Amino acid sequence: MMKLHSIVLAALLGTALAPSTMAFDIGKALKVGTQALQAATLTDADVKSLANQACVQSDAESKIAPAKNKYSKRLDTIAKELGKEINGQPVNYKVYLEPEVNAWAMANGCIRVYSGLMDLMTDDEIIGVLGHEMGHVALGHSRKAMQTAYTVSAAKSAIGEYGGSTAAALSGSELGKFTETLINAQFSQSQELDADNFSYDLLTQKKLKREALISAFQKLAQLSGGEHSMLASHPASADRAKNIETRIASNK
Repeated sequence: MMKLHSIVLAALLGTALAPSTMAFDIGKALKVGTQALQAATLTDADVKSLANQACVQSDAESKIAPAKNKYSKRLDTIAKELGKEINGQPVNYKVYLEPEVNAWAMANGCIRVYSGLMDLMTDDEIIGVLGHEMGHVALGHSRKAMQTAYTVSAAKSAIGEYGGSTAAALSGSELGKFTETLINAQFSQSQELDADNFSYDLLTQKKLKREALISAFQKLAQLSGGEHSMLASHPASADRAKNIETRIASNK
């Protein structure tokens, strides 16, 4: 919460420290404070609503594989193995026809896989990767990332509002930036490890191939150069593979 409070404070101070040539508007100042405080106290309903907006925005800007496309058919098979919910939240799967090696999940059950990832990995490896992304949602990491992203969006919107702009939180280009931030959210080392272990436990529970997590991480480790969001936002893949190897060896 310390980081969030700092951002909220910065948003509030942004109005207090406005240039002296700009008339102080108490109405706008109150709006700034309200937006910032809302960002710091998002409810479950808020989180789901924001995730819905972000997912719709992302889908609108992406080329989605048709139902009868080979990638969609593969993902349908994978989805049956993973299940239809994350902690009681129904999920929906779609494939983006993009060469990028990436996949992500949001708090509203929106799960997206890029064709570039599917070209690189087997079905079992994709299951392991998606289990990891689902772990970020189930463990609350995605919620925290959304809260931070929304706080920043509210602060930027507030600055624009005070400056006479028509900018408003999560409208127009700001929603696009918010969505991009969520998709490329970077998690801490401990969060990544916890999400890996969530996937491992999920595969164990469903009696799926846990070794596929290792080979998935090894493939990611071999990638070099290019625009790969999963490499930019995740820690060393070799270390993650070793963690899973250790768990398999100890059967825990």
